[in-house]
Amino acid sequence: MPTRSAERTARPRAGAPRELFDVVAACAPAAYARKELACAAIAFTALAGAAIAGCRAERDDGGAADAGAGAAGAATGAMDARGGAPAPIASELDGGRGASEAAPPMLGAPHGARPPAPPAEPRCPPEMVRVARRFCVDRYEAVLLDRETGLEISAFYPPSRRTAASVERTWSRLRLQMGDEDARRMELPLLPGWQKARDFEPRAVSRRGVLPQGYTSGALAALACRNAGKRLCSLDEWRTACRGERDEPFPYGPTYADGRCNVFREGHPAVVLHRDASRGHSDPRLNLVRVAGAPLLRRTGETATCASAWEDDAVSDMVGNLDEWIDDPEGTFVGGFYARATREGCMARVESHDFTYFDYSTGVRCCADLRASP
Repeated sequence: MPTRSAERTARPRAGAPRELFDVVAACAPAAYARKELACAAIAFTALAGAAIAGCRAERDDGGAADAGAGAAGAATGAMDARGGAPAPIASELDGGRGASEAAPPMLGAPHGARPPAPPAEPRCPPEMVRVARRFCVDRYEAVLLDRETGLEISAFYPPSRRTAASVERTWSRLRLQMGDEDARRMELPLLPGWQKARDFEPRAVSRRGVLPQGYTSGALAALACRNAGKRLCSLDEWRTACRGERDEPFPYGPTYADGRCNVFREGHPAVVLHRDASRGHSDPRLNLVRVAGAPLLRRTGETATCASAWEDDAVSDMVGNLDEWIDDPEGTFVGGFYARATREGCMARVESHDFTYFDYSTGVRCCADLRASP
């Protein structure tokens, strides 16, 4: 019995062409020794064809020749026309690419086509924070630059040549007539000569670690935002940004906490300089006043506990530091400034002045539409 079985393994069945077994004999060692899967596939196909042909030959001697010829044709079709080598072996000459790479593309797919990339998610400029995936808001209250030259405008005077020069002249005289002796000795901050020499337009810039611009009317705040390619926020946008992702009435939480934002401070600058909180609100010295050794107006981003969180970012000082104009031609500013006696947080609003009004407490923050990523 063992001898007969060995003979069957070594000898082709009736009707199977001899050249078929030559293909198998040539390919199989490479398939197993060199782990060429494509070659192994040819060898397996050839053996399967031979087995089928042999079975048909046993059942019907008359069809043996046709079956053998069909199997041989299948094996021969896998041969490379140039050298008679099996096609998978020939692919080895083509840089060693695998059989799956050589497979034809799916029906209906253009050659080399890839699935379209998903559209880029709209983002904000780097100095702004994305809010509710709907719009952008400046991370910090703005400083103002000359739109043409980029020179920084003084934060202590109105961003207008004529108005700034008038304020400087007025307070050069009035500071010597108001307040106590210490107040009278306090000098005015410098007004740069170029701001008195020519007209200019402001452009809003959001920066960390600087004193933000006060003394700005609603009309000039709107112009500064436009010159930056932005706009004033609507009331809804401003309040949404202020309330943060958790939609709470204060940037830091649900209830008022003293000292978390730079608001409702222990002193009022007009009281310090003029002995009256209602007087002299155009005085260029007001935002330089210190109480108990600490400045009343803080630098942007300095009050770390007053941040409205959005995604992995935050908007600073939406409550306190300076009031901020919104897009209302009738005149509205929001948020409260450092000495305003308010505990209303994101709901704080003043509507008693028109759009041309300014004082030391009125500042600028811009909004913008989302922009497609580059």
